[in-house]
Amino acid sequence: MSANTQGMPMAPVAPIGIFDSGIGGLSVLQHIHQDLPHEDLLYFADSAYAPYGDKSEAEISARSLAVTEFLLQRGVKALVVACNTATTAAIKAIRTAYPELPVIGIEPGLKPAAAQSRSKIVGVLATRATLLSARLLTLQQQISAASGVQFELQACVGLVDQIEKGELRSAQTALLLRRYIAPLITQGADTLVLGCTHYPFVRPQIEKIVGEMTAQPVAIIDTGAAVSRQLSKVLSENNLLHGPARTGQVNAFTSGSQSALRTTFANLLQLHPPVSVVATIAQPTGIS
Repeated sequence: MSANTQGMPMAPVAPIGIFDSGIGGLSVLQHIHQDLPHEDLLYFADSAYAPYGDKSEAEISARSLAVTEFLLQRGVKALVVACNTATTAAIKAIRTAYPELPVIGIEPGLKPAAAQSRSKIVGVLATRATLLSARLLTLQQQISAASGVQFELQACVGLVDQIEKGELRSAQTALLLRRYIAPLITQGADTLVLGCTHYPFVRPQIEKIVGEMTAQPVAIIDTGAAVSRQLSKVLSENNLLHGPARTGQVNAFTSGSQSALRTTFANLLQLHPPVSVVATIAQPTGIS
């Protein structure tokens, strides 16, 4: 742990830090803001470095540690890694570096998908980095062995870029979704896991495309609500829940475009937080 976070204050009035490679984590922030309306939230969209999914695990880990340090310097009492790729690549390093900090990660909802699937075939839509991670492969093997469910993994190259550009309903986004969903439906998947926090923002398009491909019902699993429940549980266990005396505030930071993040907050969440641009963030000292 770096010197400036030794003995960091952990008070109920402190904010919660949330970060993602870009705007995807807003799908998680939405659940948290609804479930914990009295909490102050600090959101970091690392859009200048998006997508994380095409970077090495070492690069993702180093960047995630730097973003964590940035948020800790602003006094956060807990951290939500609202990015599947960053969770698989970096959450162990974050917890090792900051053992006093409650850290909540996100991973594809393989377990609830396996419990829900009738065909015993589950499709997983995620970034290449998430699908190649040892963490996910271990989880997949454990659940398959216990349930007999077959997981079909589909890397969605280019989809995060489309969502980051705000092209939620464009022809190019629809083309990518059809390309990635079709083989999963063909193989008999009756449950699809959204393995990236960006993907809930194109869920209406996914549901439309699935409906055109099969008359059979297909469940879609998004783990944002589960992350919010886990955060609430951890805060409660650590006596860090903010009292209900006031309405929480949202503040945002981005390494990318200030106007783009403002527009995204307004269009997707109907929120209008102040947004600050962060040109550079330093690698925390004492952490390799």
